[in-house]
Amino acid sequence: QVQLVESGGGLVQPGGSLRLSCAASRSIFSIYTMGWYRQAPGKERELVATITSGSMSNYADSVKGRFTISRASAENTVYLQMNRLKPEDTAVYYCKAFRSGRSIWGQGTQVTVSS
Repeated sequence: QVQLVESGGGLVQPGGSLRLSCAASRSIFSIYTMGWYRQAPGKERELVATITSGSMSNYADSVKGRFTISRASAENTVYLQMNRLKPEDTAVYYCKAFRSGRSIWGQGTQVTVSS
């Protein structure tokens, strides 16, 4: 059963912007911490940003000042606004819902930053 659905990825030029969306069920969204992770080919999956049910957020140093994670409770959706994109941001981006001892992953959405 699909519980997290990412969308919004695509091809963008360096310096451009994209907004990723992750739609979740109400029961997951209201309780779990949500996060965005990314994985480039041949690389380990890495944390990008997280946001708690109380809207406390944190970011990887590589995206601070460029990316913003947010929650929209009416839509049970978490967003990742990505600005001033760089080629090194190219990866599959995954949504994650987690709490101690339990994680739920989305299917991923491709982000490619290239001229």
